[in-house]
Amino acid sequence: MEMTAVLGFALIAFTLIVVPGPDWAYILAAGARDHVVVPVVSGVMVGYALITLVLVVGLGALVAAVPAVLLGLTVAGSTYLLYLGWKTVRSASAAEYGQVQGALASSSRAYFARGVGVSALNPKALLLFLSILPQFTRVSAEWPMPAQFAALGGIYIVMASLIYLFLGFAADKVLGSRPQVAQILTRVAGIAMICLGVGLIGEQVLEFVS
Repeated sequence: MEMTAVLGFALIAFTLIVVPGPDWAYILAAGARDHVVVPVVSGVMVGYALITLVLVVGLGALVAAVPAVLLGLTVAGSTYLLYLGWKTVRSASAAEYGQVQGALASSSRAYFARGVGVSALNPKALLLFLSILPQFTRVSAEWPMPAQFAALGGIYIVMASLIYLFLGFAADKVLGSRPQVAQILTRVAGIAMICLGVGLIGEQVLEFVS
């Protein structure tokens, strides 16, 4: 692969990773509120791996070319963000009264599964992988297109995993020992997810109306 293309994609990927979004909100809430990091980040990375697999097997162009599919994915992702945001806000409120059920999820497996959903159904992630990533592949390169998709997707996953692990452990160590701050952060993260979900649905409504 051309090194300039790889470095260009890595720069864009880093920029998108460090911008707060659904991934940040879920990781910060789980780390600060319930001291769970590795299962959450692992789930988020598996979600991105699934999107990469869609590209590798050649379904990326098909999905991008069918507006109804992208609309369905966006609505599903937005709805999931609304649900997870409501669940997160509710967990923060329950924690104020010392309720055990205030946890975001019931087990490490549940945290992992929700992490998969957060990234795999993240409309912005789908845009990155289906629209932006293919622009950094080259037909003239020695590697076949599926290998290029896998390599670029792998770069994103490695970068995101390192940044998100740091973010999660920082939330766990720094904010986890401050229950009141952790509750506030959890509530803010939940509200952020709800706002993102509403905003994404609003975008689709405006596009449909126009």
